[in-house]
Amino acid sequence: MAQNSALFSELMSDLHPPLSGHEAGVESDRCYFCYDAPCVTACPTGIDVPLFIRQIQTNNPAGAGKTIFDENILGGMCARVCPTETLCEQACVRNSAEHKPVKIGALQRFATDTLMGNGSHPYQRAAESGKKVVVVGAGPAGLACAHRLAMHGHNVDILDANSKPGGLNEYGIASYKTPDNFAQREVEFILDIGGIDIKNEIQLGQQVQLGELLEQYDAVFIAVGLKDANQVSLEGASLEGVEDAVNFIANLRQTEDYSALDIGRRVVVIGGGMTAIDAAVQAKLLGADDVTLVYRRDKESMNASLFEQDLAQTNGVKIIHHAAPVKFIGEQNDLAEVEFEYTRQVDGKLQGTGEKFTLPADHAFNAIGQVLQKGVVDADLITLKNSRIAVNEERQTSHQKIWAGGDCIAGGDDLTVSAVQDGKLAAESIHRYLSSKN
Repeated sequence: MAQNSALFSELMSDLHPPLSGHEAGVESDRCYFCYDAPCVTACPTGIDVPLFIRQIQTNNPAGAGKTIFDENILGGMCARVCPTETLCEQACVRNSAEHKPVKIGALQRFATDTLMGNGSHPYQRAAESGKKVVVVGAGPAGLACAHRLAMHGHNVDILDANSKPGGLNEYGIASYKTPDNFAQREVEFILDIGGIDIKNEIQLGQQVQLGELLEQYDAVFIAVGLKDANQVSLEGASLEGVEDAVNFIANLRQTEDYSALDIGRRVVVIGGGMTAIDAAVQAKLLGADDVTLVYRRDKESMNASLFEQDLAQTNGVKIIHHAAPVKFIGEQNDLAEVEFEYTRQVDGKLQGTGEKFTLPADHAFNAIGQVLQKGVVDADLITLKNSRIAVNEERQTSHQKIWAGGDCIAGGDDLTVSAVQDGKLAAESIHRYLSSKN
């Protein structure tokens, strides 16, 4: 049975409470302001970390926010969800056995929250270009691309399949990482620049085709993410209680009555990434007595960072490594148990040991990755690679009028900050292309 709504909301209040002004000042004093700044190199969007920390130190947090947004217009969300412990903070020269790194993520949140709280947008549009671009997908990549294009004076339509914009930030991230409806507040902040129109519940491949967009717009940016979850083709996968972790998180993010969510007493999560961790922790916070995350390889092979793994265990989630699901076992049509087989590495390949065990379960969440939705893109128009969209360094596809970014591109990952960089690079490339057509 779920926790009551008030209690659950309290538990989900904020994974990392914001710094006060005094705390931000003290933390900024810890920075060495390195001239070669390895933290900048470690940031996928190339934020000038020493500069914005210096601005906080000199009592200019709004200026620090502008420095961040110059490179990452979704810097507020990234401050909340970025795995800074494996990016900028891991690269921090203070990071050692004796010292902790500078809290770059917390300082970034302090700066961006300050600027966003000022009530005015820090950018103005260039003169109208007369060009119109369509962005397919209102997630991090799409929003970043649209904002940068709008800055250059282009008009942008964003088409999104969901009822709300935000993509992964709205539907795919745990509630305790982005409380207080931050994803939508950030969208509103981005749209304040003007020149961007979002049209919801329009899905590429269904309500509109890629060929149509090429006829109607001067350029196309595809940022549709990976909508379909990898399916577990195991016996019992259709039992009541077996579902995708992605859908669970999305439904949880949109619910208004947490007490109506019946999570059950015993939950099993299958997978080793951020989605698996988010699902497991939220299941525990919803009131499940026993939550176990099972991953087929070792701890070091998990896509979830060590911080995320520790977070799960701190919240009472048990983690079992070296075990793969075999089948789901039901009583009538309801899930009752999940059977696993222990695994081992042999010459770099994963093999079952033959030794099996079962875990009782009312719910089992599959978090084993996602794939590009079938029919979304026309393979006759753009080249695919490993079932994703192939792009060059500028995020341009094999078609001269089409760019792509975010999870849907070959080589893409599920980090918000990487998607933002894709959108930014694509926007600059699109701008150069459109400028050459004048």
